[in-house]
Amino acid sequence: MSHFSYRNGELYAENTPLTQIAKQFGSPTYVYSKAALAENFSAYANACKENRRDDSTALVCYSVKSNSNLAVLNLLGRLGSGFDIVSGGELLRVIAAGGDPRKVIFSGVGKTHDEMRLALSHGILCFNVESTAELLRLNEVAGEMGKQAPVSLRVNPNVDAKTHPYISTGLKENKFGIAYDEALAAYRTAAALPHIRVVGIDCHIGSQLLDDAPLLEALERVIELVDRLAAEGIVIHHLDIGGGIGISYDDEKPVAIGDYLSRLFAKVDKWRLLNHKGAPIQVMFEPGRSIVGNAGVLLAEVEYLKHGATKNFAIVNAAMNDLMRPAMYEAWHGVQAVVQRAQPAKTYDVVGPVCESGDWLARERALAIEQGDLLAIMSAGAYGMTMSSNYNSRGRAAEVMVDGDRAHLIRQREMPSELFRLESLLP
Repeated sequence: MSHFSYRNGELYAENTPLTQIAKQFGSPTYVYSKAALAENFSAYANACKENRRDDSTALVCYSVKSNSNLAVLNLLGRLGSGFDIVSGGELLRVIAAGGDPRKVIFSGVGKTHDEMRLALSHGILCFNVESTAELLRLNEVAGEMGKQAPVSLRVNPNVDAKTHPYISTGLKENKFGIAYDEALAAYRTAAALPHIRVVGIDCHIGSQLLDDAPLLEALERVIELVDRLAAEGIVIHHLDIGGGIGISYDDEKPVAIGDYLSRLFAKVDKWRLLNHKGAPIQVMFEPGRSIVGNAGVLLAEVEYLKHGATKNFAIVNAAMNDLMRPAMYEAWHGVQAVVQRAQPAKTYDVVGPVCESGDWLARERALAIEQGDLLAIMSAGAYGMTMSSNYNSRGRAAEVMVDGDRAHLIRQREMPSELFRLESLLP
C-alpha cells in the first residue's frame, strides 16, 4: 500500500495526514487513494495495450460489487473501464456515475424480469447467463421488448481456485455457472432461441488467487469448448476470463498483473493462430479487489482499552457492520496506529461495539496505543463499504477520496433518522 505511508511517525494517505481526515470528517471513515486506484487500474490497461490495441480486442470490466461508490466508478470510467455488474441497482449506479452501459456485462445467478428489462433498455454489452432457465427467461423478456439479448454463458470449468471456500466459484458444487459437461447443449439451445444472440463465453473460478495457474488452467478448458462450438457453427466473439487476482493483506505475494496477462494473451494468440487462422477474439477481464483492495483503509478511533487476565481488547468505534470480512471469512487485515507512540506495544484483539462475539476486526495484534488514538484497518477498499450494514441501528461510515493534499467527502455518514426513514407505524 505505497500510497499509505508514515511521515515523522504519522500515517498519511498520499499527501494528507489521516489525523486531518478524522478531524474533518470523523470516524469510522473509509479513506481511498485516487492515485492508488488509477495505478491499479493502469496495471491492467497497460498490459492490455502492450498485447492488444483497444477495446475491440481487450476490455477491462471493473467488478462493481467490490466497491460501488459513484466517485470510484466515475474515476474508473474516465480511465476507460467497462463494468461487471450483478444487479439492476449496480447498473443504475454505473449510469449515475457516467459509465457507458455499452461497456457493461451483467453477471449473477438470479436476474429478475425487471433487471433484464432494465439492462436491455440501456443496451448493455452482454448478459453472462448462468443457467438454462435464465436463458429461457431472457429470451422471453427480450421477445416482449422486440429485442435480441447479447449473451455469454458462464461456464463452470470445475477448476479448484485453491482459495477460501466462500469465494471459490468454479467447482461443481458451487452455485455459479453452467457445468462444463452441459455447456455445449446450453449453447445449442441459446443459438436456436430467436431473441438470443450468442456473442461470448465467460468463466470465473474465484477470487483472492495468488497464483495464475488455476486461471490459465480454466482458460485451457474454455478454449477447448470454443473450438467445439466453432465446429458446430456457433461463433464466439469474446472470451471473458473473469477476475480473481488477489492482493497482499499480510505477507501474500500475488502474481504480478502484467506477468499474468502476458501469459494469458500468449496462450490466446497461439490458439487463435493454430486453430482459427489468427482471427481476433476480444478478451475481457473482471477485476475488483486487485484494483480497490489496497487503495483504501478504514479509519477508526479507540474508544476503550480493556485489559484482562488472558486477553486485552482495543474497543474501537468501527465494527463488523462496517467491515464484515473478518467475521464472515476470518479474514486478515493489517492494523496500524495512525500516530506512532514511543512506548512498548501490547497484544490486543481489535473489536467493535456490536453485541456479537463475532464482532472483531483483528486478533492478537501488537499495538502501542492509548484510549482516543486512531487506528487504520488496512487493505479495506474492497468488500468493505459494499458489504456493510445497519446492524444494531448503526449508521454506515463516511467515505473520503484523497487526491494528493486534498480530501473529498464522497459519501456522507448516515444519520440515525435516515435508518428508519422508510419505516411506518401501524395505524
